[in-house]
Amino acid sequence: MQTAIQQNLHSVLAQLPDGVQLVAISKYHPADCIQEAYEAGQRVFGESHEQELSKKHEILPRDIEWHFIGHLQTNKVKYIAPYISMIEAADSVKLLKEINKQALKNERVIDVLLELHLAQEETKFGFSPEQCRQFLDEGEWRNMKGIRICGLMMMASNTDEQQQIEEEFALAYDLFKEFRQTYFADCDYFCKRSWGMSHDYLIATAHGSNMVRVGTRIFGERAYL
Repeated sequence: MQTAIQQNLHSVLAQLPDGVQLVAISKYHPADCIQEAYEAGQRVFGESHEQELSKKHEILPRDIEWHFIGHLQTNKVKYIAPYISMIEAADSVKLLKEINKQALKNERVIDVLLELHLAQEETKFGFSPEQCRQFLDEGEWRNMKGIRICGLMMMASNTDEQQQIEEEFALAYDLFKEFRQTYFADCDYFCKRSWGMSHDYLIATAHGSNMVRVGTRIFGERAYL
C-alpha cells in the first residue's frame, strides 16, 4: 500500500511532460520521508543547508543524486564537494571559482547551473541577464576544469499574477537559447532549464523548463527540523 508521500510523488510525476526531470525538494523533511520517496523510485533530491544535507547523505542510499538548490556560502562548498551531484544555484563568479577549486581537490567535475535573477524581488540571488552575459563573454569559465555549466536556474516572483510568472519563465527560456547558441553550441550537456516549484511547475513546463523543483506537493508542509 502506498504512503501519502508516494501517492503525491506519483501524482506529480503523472503531470510532467516527457523529458522533464523532477527534483524532490526534501529540505526540512526527515530522512524517513526521503526514504519513502526513494522506495517509490525517486532518486534526485534537493537540499539547501549543508549540515542537514550532510547528515542525510550519511544515512540514506548512496545512489541518491543530491542537488544543492539554495544560496551556497563559499565556506560550505568544501563539505559537499566530495559527493554533490549538482549545484543548481551558482549565483556568483566567486562561488563558481570556489566550486571549481574544491572539485579539483576532490578530483571531480561538478555540474552547476547558473542562477538568474529575473524576479521582481531584491531578496533573491543570482546573475542579472547582463551580468550572466558578461561572465560568459569574458570566458574565464572555460578554464574552470572542475565545473561543468549544464544550464540555467531561476525562481519566478512570489506573486499571484500568472502573467508576470509566465513572462519571467519565458525570458529565462529565451536567455537559455541565446546562451546555448552563443557559448555552448558544441556542448550537449548545456541542456538543463530548472524553473518551476510546487505552485507553478506546470506553468514552468509550458515555458521551457525541463527540471522542476517540487517539495510541498510531495512531502507536505515543512517540518523545520
